[in-house]
Amino acid sequence: MRDDRFGYDDFLSPFTWRYGSKEMRAIFSERERRGTWRKVWAELARAEHQYGLVSRRELRDILSKAGREYVDIQSAHAIERKIRHDLMAEIQVFARQAKRGGGKIHLGATSMDIEDNADILLFRRAADLVLSRLVNCLDAVAERALSYRSLACMGWTHLQPAEPTTLGYRLAGYAQDIALDIDLLEFELAEHLKGKGMKGAVGTAASYQKLLGSANKAAKLEDQVMRNLGIDSFHVSSQTYPRKVDYLLLSCLGSIAQSCHKFGLDLRILQSPSIGELSEPIGEKQVGSSAMPFKRNPTAAERMCSLARYLSSLPAVAFMNASSSILERTLDDSASRRLAMPEAFIAVDECLSIYERLMRGLTVYPIMIRRNMERFGEFAGTEALLMEMVSRGGDRQEMHELIRKHSFVAWESVMRGEPNPLARLLSGDPKVSSKFSRGEVIELLKPKKHVGSAAELTVKFVRDVARPLLRRYRDRIGKSGSVEY
Repeated sequence: MRDDRFGYDDFLSPFTWRYGSKEMRAIFSERERRGTWRKVWAELARAEHQYGLVSRRELRDILSKAGREYVDIQSAHAIERKIRHDLMAEIQVFARQAKRGGGKIHLGATSMDIEDNADILLFRRAADLVLSRLVNCLDAVAERALSYRSLACMGWTHLQPAEPTTLGYRLAGYAQDIALDIDLLEFELAEHLKGKGMKGAVGTAASYQKLLGSANKAAKLEDQVMRNLGIDSFHVSSQTYPRKVDYLLLSCLGSIAQSCHKFGLDLRILQSPSIGELSEPIGEKQVGSSAMPFKRNPTAAERMCSLARYLSSLPAVAFMNASSSILERTLDDSASRRLAMPEAFIAVDECLSIYERLMRGLTVYPIMIRRNMERFGEFAGTEALLMEMVSRGGDRQEMHELIRKHSFVAWESVMRGEPNPLARLLSGDPKVSSKFSRGEVIELLKPKKHVGSAAELTVKFVRDVARPLLRRYRDRIGKSGSVEY
């Protein structure tokens, strides 16, 4: 354990300085963590004062030294090196500072009465920041979806040209993912992010009952502490709050990471010159490669995908912690929780900051979109032609095979860089020309006629889903902070 200032001669986690916002990293700082422990101790002492366990003078002394500014990490670390218990070390430092009331700090409590409630307070703050970032991402993508609701572009399935869609409708799909993540995080905040409460060593509240003389008083003390902390508690806890909560929380953050990865991966593909329809914002002096000066790599989207991939592995850690916590508790969750919980929040914070920046700065290339439509769009019109041929008396299976053969010939021409000859091939076939003029074939194959209700569905989603969410959180838009690069 080192007490001197960290420098570049030590290993530093990238989450210490490279990824995430200052706001998010500050929530999980050691000073904030210990300051939150003191907040829980202070509220416990305040409640115990109501029952005569802590005198007014002792309480004033405890409260006067409960602020995070009194956290002395170096002194606590010096004690911890001897006793091998971080929370007990903090108690000793706190007690030395609060000389009158120090002897009453932590009365009746076990370590996790303090740590678990403090963790939930930190998680709720971090989740609230994530919620703000989600709202800003939804605002950004909904705005772009409306702007491009009618811009027809090729749809791609199996990474092969499919039927056309609109760029706005594709963006609305990303917005819908974010809206689902907002709903999920709201539910997590409302239903699952509860503290352990004040229930003692194995969750029975036996220590508090002994101090207060009755189960009713112990329950009222717990209610007062939790009410003053601003969080609810579980009805049933062991030595810890249910570790399933961590699994549910990391699964929720993993869902957000999945939304980020989906958008980032699609953007990376569409930025490839072989498609070339979109680009992430590229700085004027941005270097894409040390060897190839011309490169315009999608580095921000790649970073977002990379962090999302890492975050996706963390719910498995919480799964093992929850499922392997034997009986009332084992300590084998401690080290991995110290890593997984803060890193998940910082990673998703970085991902969402990138997401918003990419979406607001997204570059669209209509000429490339039109080029791809000209190359592949007529293939999508063959379904409409097929249906019309059947309506005019053709055999559906026979007509399907006819169109398939001509389409494969046309595809080879397109792959040789030639203009798409599909309309010419079809209109020249006697089985087609006997029922359709060349002009009718060309009209039926026009790709812009086959985007269905994409524009209308985009508007409906923004009106019925995105805007109500944004109105609910209008005070957060533009206020989530940003990551510096």
